[in-house]
Amino acid sequence: MQTAKLAVLALALALAGSAGAAISPQEAARLGVDLTPLGGEKAGNAAGTIPAWDGGLSSPAKAGFPNFASPARAPDPFPNDKPLFRVTAANAGQYADHLMEGSKALLKQYKDTFFMDVYQTRRTAAVPQRIADATKRIATTANLAGGGNGVVGAVEGVPFPIPKQGVEAIWNHILRFRAEAAERTTGQAAVFPDGTYNMVKFHDEFYVVYALPGAKEADLDNVILYFIQETIAPARLAGEILLVHETLDQSKENRRAWIYNPGQRRVRRAPDVAFDNPGTAADGLRTSDQFDMYNGSPERYEWKLVGKKEMYVPYNDYKLHWAKYKPEEVIRPLHANQDLMRYELHRVWVVDATLKPNQKHLYKRRTFYIDEDSWQILGIDCYDNRDQLWRAQEGHGIAYYNMPTYWTTLELTYDLQNRRYLALGFEETREKSIDFGIKRTLQDYAPGSLRTRGIR
Repeated sequence: MQTAKLAVLALALALAGSAGAAISPQEAARLGVDLTPLGGEKAGNAAGTIPAWDGGLSSPAKAGFPNFASPARAPDPFPNDKPLFRVTAANAGQYADHLMEGSKALLKQYKDTFFMDVYQTRRTAAVPQRIADATKRIATTANLAGGGNGVVGAVEGVPFPIPKQGVEAIWNHILRFRAEAAERTTGQAAVFPDGTYNMVKFHDEFYVVYALPGAKEADLDNVILYFIQETIAPARLAGEILLVHETLDQSKENRRAWIYNPGQRRVRRAPDVAFDNPGTAADGLRTSDQFDMYNGSPERYEWKLVGKKEMYVPYNDYKLHWAKYKPEEVIRPLHANQDLMRYELHRVWVVDATLKPNQKHLYKRRTFYIDEDSWQILGIDCYDNRDQLWRAQEGHGIAYYNMPTYWTTLELTYDLQNRRYLALGFEETREKSIDFGIKRTLQDYAPGSLRTRGIR
């Protein structure tokens, strides 16, 4: 009898670990028909304020720039767009149902200077056809593993285009298509209330093996992507290198991370590069898992899929991305220069994350707003252990139509308690942006390669 009970318990635990996810062939057949290839609603909304999706900006030619190529900065396809209206502290109540809690707090706290210019909605997000095909192919095989702390039965595409659980939507963000490989030189500014700031510059590289053409799950070594970040300025921080192998099924293995210290000239494992440990050189203004809006294991939270809502969110921030503006023109006291920010009405998946009992994190609760067209997180409300709104994140992105992919160009993390903020994404030069044309191999991301990179 005891053996039978244990067998039933083991079966229940196994089912719980892989519960949910894979959808029926009938549901998958909707992809590319009434749903976009990644699961968004193709149709516009009833009010006509959100248009139908027409394929997005899937090429430079479709954006109106047939000769554009990376790594130049993507020109604005909508230079003549003007704001439809402006949301301010005075009229925020009129638009409250469409505002993130973080937006409401910023409007209230900085009522004399913070505003949101809302523009015509442009559904520009697109992916290569092979990513669309892969998403449809794996939609009936992708499953959660290890209590939601991993994904199995999926490669190349977005695993859960019709999500049934909050954690599935989060995995869609983590596994969304960004590129096969990319590199960028970027700046991160930790801004004081008076507008002064410390700028740290990084050289980042991504090699996304999960998204390679023809990728096979068995050949991935349980890795989603390889990531290297080298600090290049200021001089006192220059030379430190972070290497991450981000794992796909984190119930089997946590992410692998190493740090090269130029002073010691040694490479050491870095298991603390995760969760709420401080973000690299961020002056305590973001956690490790706030890079790329959210990254890493979801194991410390319970994830609730609240549903889909129409929200005013950062979108198509080409003005902010374009080379005309230097960091000092973007950075202002208390918050970024709102004249350069673009907000649009989009349908987003709303996901509430609540810290599990006996788990530790700076944020007791977070609410995520995830784009239905790209699975890019566009905003996050972060709450402290008193259930008070602490930080508000905004992901200002563009459609990089030469890839094509939709990705952030500037990530903002506002600390509402100490009136500081962090801005991540300033390109080093005014001419060059992210380069999607690099070629990499697995050998480039071996831990032993860090020492070679670090020699000066």
